[in-house]
Parts: sequence; C-alpha cells; structure tokens
Amino acid sequence: MHVEAAGGIVLALATAVALVWANSPWQDSYHTLWHTELSIGIGNRVLTEDLEHWVNDGLMVLFFFVVGLEIKREWVTGELRDRRAAVLPAMAALGGMVVPAAVYLLVNAGTDHVGGWGIPMATDIAFALGVVAILGSRVPTSLKIFLLTLAIVDDIGAIIVIALFYSKSLEPEWLLGAAAAIGVTVLLRRVNVRYLPVYIVVGTALWFALFESGVHATVAGVIMGLLAPAEPFQTEVETQNVVDVLDHRPGISLDDVRAASFLLRESVSVAERVEDVLHPWVSYLVIPIFALANAGITFSSKSFSGDHRILLGVVLGLVVGKTVGVSAMTWLGVRLGIGRLPSGVGPRHVLGIAVVAGIGFTVALFISGLAFDDAASQDQAKIGVLIASVLAAAGGASVLLRAARPAPGPDDPDAGRAGPETL
Repeated sequence: MHVEAAGGIVLALATAVALVWANSPWQDSYHTLWHTELSIGIGNRVLTEDLEHWVNDGLMVLFFFVVGLEIKREWVTGELRDRRAAVLPAMAALGGMVVPAAVYLLVNAGTDHVGGWGIPMATDIAFALGVVAILGSRVPTSLKIFLLTLAIVDDIGAIIVIALFYSKSLEPEWLLGAAAAIGVTVLLRRVNVRYLPVYIVVGTALWFALFESGVHATVAGVIMGLLAPAEPFQTEVETQNVVDVLDHRPGISLDDVRAASFLLRESVSVAERVEDVLHPWVSYLVIPIFALANAGITFSSKSFSGDHRILLGVVLGLVVGKTVGVSAMTWLGVRLGIGRLPSGVGPRHVLGIAVVAGIGFTVALFISGLAFDDAASQDQAKIGVLIASVLAAAGGASVLLRAARPAPGPDDPDAGRAGPETL
C-alpha cells in the first residue's frame, strides 16, 4: 500500500507534466515524440509501432504482470484466500463495474460511442490508495484493506473486459501459438524449472503470439503473473532448521552460506519475490511513463464543442455510478448476511470509499485508447477521466474526513443527529 500510495503521487506529477507540455508552446514536440516510430525485428518479422503504442502494448505488460502476481498472491495467501471475507468487497467491486457501465450506456444510447462503456468501470489502485494514505490514521486500516481487495477484484473484471470485448478480429493460428506458450510454461513448472530467463523467453513468445492473434498483448502479462508459483518451495520450519544448524557450527564454509541463502530465498514464493522487485519499478517508472504518453491532452475550443456525451457518460459513470454501485452492493451484502463490514467501519466510511473508487485513471485511460479509433473521441473520454478522478478524490476525501470525526457529545449541537451507525 505504501508503494501504491507513493506511486500515486509520482503518477499525478507525470500527468501534470503531460498536460502542461501538451498545452505549452512546445506542444508539437510532445506529439512528435510519442508518434515517433520504432521498429523491432527478428529475421523477416518486423514490428513497427510509434512510441505511444510501444508503451501501451509493450511496457504496460509489466504493469499487468504485476497485477497478475497480486491477484495470484491474494487468492492463494492473501485477502482473497478467505473467500467469505472477500465476498463483500467482491460484491462492492461488481456493483462498481456494472452500474458505471450502465450509466455510460444510458447517456450514450443510440450513438456511435457506446463502445466506451468499459472506461468508467476501472478503479485506479495507486490514486485511490494515495488519497486514503494522505488521510492517514483517520481512515481505519481495515477500510484500507477493504479498498485494496475491492480494487484487486476490479482489476480482474477490467482484465476480463479487455480480453473479451476490446480485442480485434482473432487469428486462430496465433491463438494456438499462445496456448502452446501457456502449455510450455505449465510444463516448465511441473518439471521444476526455476531459471528465470527461460520464463522471460516463453513470456515474450506469449506476448508476440497474443499481439498477432488480435487479443490485446498486455493480457500476456496477466497470464504469466497468474501462472507464477504463489507458495514457497521451502517451508519456514525447514529453513529455520538450516539456520539453526549453521548458527551452531564452529566453521561455516562458502558452500554452507550459499546453501542457506538459497533455502532462505526459496522460503519466499516466486510470485512475492518477483512482485517485490518489479512493483516499485512499475509504480515509479512504468505507470508515470504511461501517464506521460497518454494524459497529454491538448485543450482547445474543439475539446468542449459538439457532442459531449462521451465526456458526460465517463464523468457520471465514475462519480455517480461508482458511488451508487459500490455502496448499494455493500449495503445489500450486509443486509442479506452475505458479509459484514470490517471492524471500525461504518456506513459513512463505505460511502467515502465508494466515492474514492471513482478515481479511474490508469486502466480507464488505457481502455479509452482501445474503445475509440479517432483522436477526438479519445480526448473527450480522457478529459472525462481526468475530471471524474479529481471530483472523486476531493469528494471521497471530504466524506472520509467527516466519517473520521468523533461522535458528538451531549452538549454538541449535532448530538441529536443520526451518526454513522444509524444511517
């Protein structure tokens, strides 16, 4: 959560730089840079894309790979392991995806813009946790975990939406190639191959096959993340025994140290080790570069002229749809006895988190580029994402601050009003 929160600050700075640059006297250099073509070839096969697409289709694979690792870890050893405890945030995430999409479709019914329904479905973990982190101890830790779990389930939904609804026409032969790469990865795990470069080669092959198949290539990152082992190869007891033996030896050789180091490393799962290494790089470098490449919207009179239904649908979907969807499904889950609110969390806290969940930045911008082919529609969607994220951050922080206030005393003028527990 600390890395995500700090990454949210860097992401905000990168966004500000992109917006200032794209609207400065040097705006031509911004567009020239990201439309510069780069070719990578092996033999007769050459891939040529501009830098913006290399960031979105290539560099963002690392982001989705870390998302896949997070999902796998949470499912096997984390918050999602206790299925009953995960039901309530999962229901909240579902409501926070379905209702925003429905709001967008309602606003854009009968237009050519209905394909953008997936844009307001996504919650940005980094920005959302950044807002919550700024509020510090005024937000219960259990509520932060609730938000984190909600956001992870939201990521699962976003990945499914991207794979199923925002892929191009499919090429069966390349899909078979992708399936073969997945099969090789599973086989390598079965025969206990642990040499990381082998998996990098297979993962690259999977990315290329999906890129050529019509499925968005970033899905390769998610698949490789989900296939990573999330349980340690060595148990803590076995590792502790080795440490005890070494601690009582009069003389320790270099081989003993290497063996102990190996066992200690193996006591942490591959998913957790790789995530620990990549997570800071993704949060502090990959995502800011993505924001720099995608958030640079040049504002002009054309940006706010004509049909604004894309912008309106995104803003209402994220700000209103997320708030209603998350809070209503949470309330429903509690009322039906399916789950219960975490300790120290009241209805106002839930409302605040529901508003904060409307901060849909990274994945929302990502889907904006997939949903529309023309730059005008993309810009309108991105402006909507920016406006909604600011409104959601400010509104959510305000609600959470009010929820954190102590209960009024008997002499307080507000003493007779309903508190969070009775709302």
